[in-house]
Amino acid sequence: MKMSGAEILVECLKREGVDTLFGYPGGAVLQIYDAIFKQSDFKHYLVRHEQAALHAASGYARVSGKCGVALVTSGPGATNAVTGLADAYADSTPMVCFSGQVPSALIGNDAFQEADVVGITRSATKHNFLVKRVEDLALIIRQAFHIATTGRPGPVLVDIPKDVSINCCEFVWPESVSLRSYQPVTQGHPGQIKKAVKAMLAAQRPVIYSGGGIMNSVGSAALLRELSHALNAPVTNTLMGLGGIPYDDSHYLGMLGMHGTYEANMAVSHCDLLVAVGSRFDDRVTGKLDAFAPDAKIIHIDIDPSSISKNIVAHLPIVGDVGVVLKQILEDIARRNGEPDHAALSLWWEQIAEWRAVDSLHFEQAPDGPIKPQRVIRAVHEITHGNAVVVTDVGQHQMWAAQHYGFRKPHRWVTSGGLGTMGYGLPAGMGAQIAAPDDRVVVFTGDASIQMCIQELATMYQYRLPIVIVILNNAYMGMVRQWQEMFYESRYSHSYFDSLPDFVMLAEAYGGTGLKVDAIDQLDKVLEQAFAIDGGRFVLVDVAVSKEENVFPMVPAGAALNEMVLS
Repeated sequence: MKMSGAEILVECLKREGVDTLFGYPGGAVLQIYDAIFKQSDFKHYLVRHEQAALHAASGYARVSGKCGVALVTSGPGATNAVTGLADAYADSTPMVCFSGQVPSALIGNDAFQEADVVGITRSATKHNFLVKRVEDLALIIRQAFHIATTGRPGPVLVDIPKDVSINCCEFVWPESVSLRSYQPVTQGHPGQIKKAVKAMLAAQRPVIYSGGGIMNSVGSAALLRELSHALNAPVTNTLMGLGGIPYDDSHYLGMLGMHGTYEANMAVSHCDLLVAVGSRFDDRVTGKLDAFAPDAKIIHIDIDPSSISKNIVAHLPIVGDVGVVLKQILEDIARRNGEPDHAALSLWWEQIAEWRAVDSLHFEQAPDGPIKPQRVIRAVHEITHGNAVVVTDVGQHQMWAAQHYGFRKPHRWVTSGGLGTMGYGLPAGMGAQIAAPDDRVVVFTGDASIQMCIQELATMYQYRLPIVIVILNNAYMGMVRQWQEMFYESRYSHSYFDSLPDFVMLAEAYGGTGLKVDAIDQLDKVLEQAFAIDGGRFVLVDVAVSKEENVFPMVPAGAALNEMVLS
């Protein structure tokens, strides 16, 4: 059957099981949008900015476990999408983005709305394609989804010239995909598995350190918990790994790194075995490299061989899907009938108990003082019983949410980790709500971050997305101000806002409900009111929090993890 390129694209999306598409039309993709208009197999959500389309696809992918899909036009449409691609690349989020391009004959002629999208996005994507013939389109789309969702997930861009979307050819669906140069390894090497298990059972001060890879492998979170209990080993998560083990599990130490807990950072600094699972030893986790886990043997499990020994040398590398490898390790432990060193572990847990007693996340809320942002996060946790899908922007509020919300299971925490993208929260929250329509989605944001993509309130209104947005409003770029206070002698250069909008009125103007909290005695009542509102309207709660509250603990840049500033 002959089809146009646009019709082939739509048919391929159906066959890939796509049910949700985020996008913004323009001249180079009008043929595709016409084909979308004629179908009813998947739903298209119209955003208000192309960056938001990519972030929404990210939020959708992170909560659903499926591949996010976005569609943008040529030129500025595609360049506006670059931040979203780079964000997805940094956080290993599976995504396919289709961009329109000027007709093939005009490429290189500086045509209207032309940009070298393949060149621009080469470093921001796992792979990208320029489709040169309509006959190649179906295979390229099949390859794009395969690359995006296998191995270490990531964004793939498919650039489609307008003539390719118009031209017709016989549609042939590739039943399978085989790329000779792309063969991800999923099974861990049996010899390495045996060596790892031997080291784990012999360890006296082990720590398991898990990252975002736990979220990308089906069932691996449960296996992580099983391993920690089998070894009686404590577990710490990176920012991207939150929810990999329940926050109230006795083996959980809290988050690791720059704003991690005292017990997590101290345990890693003094362990004799560090088992890194689906993590990449980011600089915000390691601090000073040569002081990171100085006495530890490092076991590094990751599906991406290029991540192993990239920042920290792994004594025992295992390349493979973390879920598959964890299962192999547990099976080997069962076969050995081995036992960890219980006497040594008892002493190790006694030491950890001393570190926990420091209570590094402690804060005090005065009954007549300014509202502490930590108190707001914990209040939302109580109201939602810890079961909300929590989405954040980037900054102080992000760290407070990571520290104080508490996650019981994976895929409930959606944030921008590697790239640290302000403006991520609102559109990612939309994607999360669409992926989980029956769940409560909460977006924590700041007065600076929310203004980056605030136009997406219109999208929330259009599609009746009942998201609760909580602004921790300190009238500063909070994290910038904190660094200026601590390291620049309180010279607050351009980090203070003198002209913030009335966020309550703004929410109402966009069709939502706006609420304001100015004093601590109003907080619980207003939050209860916000979460009780129904009827498909978003709710924005503007909370005036302490202007000069800082995020602690904090490891200063260039310092070791055991050199934390606690208050």
